[in-house]
Amino acid sequence: MQIHEYYIKRCLQIAKNGLGTTRPNPMVGALIVHNNKIIGEGFTSEYGGPHAEVNAINAVKDKSLLKYSTIYVLLEPCSHFGKTPPCSDLIIKHGIPNVIIGCVDDNPEVAGKGIAKLKAHGCNVIVGVLEKECKAHLKRFFTFHNKKRPYVILKWAQSQDGFIAPLHKNDRKPVWITNIYSRQLVHKWRAEEQSILVGTKTVVDDNPSLTVRDYEGQNPVRIVLDLNNKLNDNYRIFDTSAKTIKLINKELSINEPLASQICRKLYQGNINSVIVEGGAKTLQTFIDEDLWDEARLFIGKTEFREGLKAPKFKGRLVSEQHINDDCLKIYRND
Repeated sequence: MQIHEYYIKRCLQIAKNGLGTTRPNPMVGALIVHNNKIIGEGFTSEYGGPHAEVNAINAVKDKSLLKYSTIYVLLEPCSHFGKTPPCSDLIIKHGIPNVIIGCVDDNPEVAGKGIAKLKAHGCNVIVGVLEKECKAHLKRFFTFHNKKRPYVILKWAQSQDGFIAPLHKNDRKPVWITNIYSRQLVHKWRAEEQSILVGTKTVVDDNPSLTVRDYEGQNPVRIVLDLNNKLNDNYRIFDTSAKTIKLINKELSINEPLASQICRKLYQGNINSVIVEGGAKTLQTFIDEDLWDEARLFIGKTEFREGLKAPKFKGRLVSEQHINDDCLKIYRND
């Protein structure tokens, strides 16, 4: 089993190359081993392109070796036609005898069917190698299919004394709490997730673009709450640089919790991850409904003494790091 774990760890490394481009597909890594030597590697292409298994097989120069090889893959090979043909069929076609899988695919269209097909065609299949690590890596994918909602990341910055905005902004829009390095990291995060969400007050107060500018990557889909139809098209969030979805009052019920409805709308739109970036009321709504997975909290060196209080929440601190004079704390909701 140790040798299997070694190769699955390599699959995890390869898979990260697809972060921010495969969405809403999972970012998977695969490799092919012959006589203890890796002869092909691949990761999931940009959405609509080949899956990891296809790219790994295509990377093998001598295809005759495939009949004597083992393929390692993080997630169960698909067995259905989507944007691309089934990966399980390709493995069978090339006669790869051994298939080592990190974890089962919970997508109802697969859910063990790929494994069953491989076994029916004589493949020796082992499932569950570094399963915990694989599921953690595929957290967006599993949250989407198992909880029927996107993976929710809360993000905000607060002053040393616990405010996310001063009492008076005057003409400053926005008022920066963090340094330029922290802000660049936030742009990196935007490139990694499928969507980003803010409330009406954040748009009015800060007029944000919510695009990726200080980092290379795709813009997320912008989600804006405009329950009272206060926002006109002159705000930056409605420009043509990225897709924007506006959620208005007639699309949501006053008789249901708001965050739950938002998550349902995003799930129906095939959006598997969202950064909730403000404001305080919107963030607190997700916290109060217990609809969040990670909270990424920046604490700057500034003190406001009075202003808008930061959200209140409870979570498990999993990491803490200093970015110059900023402190970044990441929490998980267990």
